[in-house]
Amino acid sequence: MPTFAGMKVCVGLSGGVDSSVAALLLKRQGYDVFAMFMQNWHDTEGTLHGDCEWEEDKFVAEMVARKIGIPFYFVDLSKQYRKRVVDYMFDEYSKGRTPNPDVLCNREIKFDAFLAAARSMGADMVATGHYCRKEEFTGPDGKTMYRILAGDDSNKDQSYFLCQLSQEQLACAMFPIGELSKPEVRRLAQEADLPSADKKDSQGICFVGKVDLPVFLQQQLKSVEGNVVEVYDKFYEDSPKYALDAALLAKGTTCTDEELMELSTPIDYSGITFQTETYRARNHHVKKTRYKVNPWGKIVGTHDGAQFVTVGQRKGLNIGGHKEPIFVLSTDIPNNVIYVGEGHTHKGLMRSCLRIAPEEIHWIRPDLRMEVGENRRYLVRIRYRQPLQQATLLMRSNGLFILFDQPQRGITAGQFAVWYTQEREMPGSGVISR
Repeated sequence: MPTFAGMKVCVGLSGGVDSSVAALLLKRQGYDVFAMFMQNWHDTEGTLHGDCEWEEDKFVAEMVARKIGIPFYFVDLSKQYRKRVVDYMFDEYSKGRTPNPDVLCNREIKFDAFLAAARSMGADMVATGHYCRKEEFTGPDGKTMYRILAGDDSNKDQSYFLCQLSQEQLACAMFPIGELSKPEVRRLAQEADLPSADKKDSQGICFVGKVDLPVFLQQQLKSVEGNVVEVYDKFYEDSPKYALDAALLAKGTTCTDEELMELSTPIDYSGITFQTETYRARNHHVKKTRYKVNPWGKIVGTHDGAQFVTVGQRKGLNIGGHKEPIFVLSTDIPNNVIYVGEGHTHKGLMRSCLRIAPEEIHWIRPDLRMEVGENRRYLVRIRYRQPLQQATLLMRSNGLFILFDQPQRGITAGQFAVWYTQEREMPGSGVISR
């Protein structure tokens, strides 16, 4: 077995089984390993457990380090986390967009603030328990470059969460369990009698935990009651925009830049308005007010704030009287209206084109950057664990457009679109602008 005694590695030990086994493997391989637990969150408001889960995690992490026989340290990065991740979350939700804090946490905290803290203690590299792989190769200019590949365990692949890392960050990153499956990781932990061997996987927002999202967001965003409007199929039958999108979709990659902008623009539902009328009650003496029937839609409920829901959301709407589930189609933040539709295949849920603004395009592999006017085929996902989708990327002067072979459910502004090669390498990503 090769030894790497000259290289000092800091493992971000979270108290979970994945990072524990990462530390175990590095120690066995002969690296000079030490562990560091980062605290990134103090508040408990909005968390479903209402207590400080990080304290238990820290206790388990410290026991793991002791069992493996490596030094253990603690670092408080809560100020950086609030500024770079949580404040970003609040800002995005206030605009009606849906951020991914786990992606931001990796870019801004684990491989930036945490990396800096590790380096200050002499670390050459930082290792995490992500299920992904890293390879290095020599570029055309003779310099060393790095690529990220999906983890061998397709059920646990976490490369999506690393989609915003740079070459500089990858140069210092290690992913020791990327070639293992989750059952193998559990087995190694049990054989080594690690305290985290049977610990359940963490859920919820990175380093915050499982939260009641509206309650969590209400720390900074106000609750304001508004209407929930159900959209009927008749709206799409009468919509010029819906008909135009169908025509442009038929043109596909031959669309002009302006046509791609139109195709990637979500449907605007603000034209569904409701007028009132007065009528006499059964006794003919009392006048009442009601909304006139609108064939395009109906007000079916109220909500506490359009900024607290996201496109594609199903839970928490509290709207009954339907055979199929109700999903969020769109949110109108200025007017505080939520538009919903019935059924998984509702027309308003499905879209075939999205846009990434020029400033939001990120190439992990700068040498693979697309030129304006270039089209390229990739496999794409728009959310974690979504099966990879066949798509064409079109680089244009007004942004990067992703045109899917099949319509996608719940394309959401603020989320990350990530593209892969057939060899499962992830060369780039971008924030969905619309």
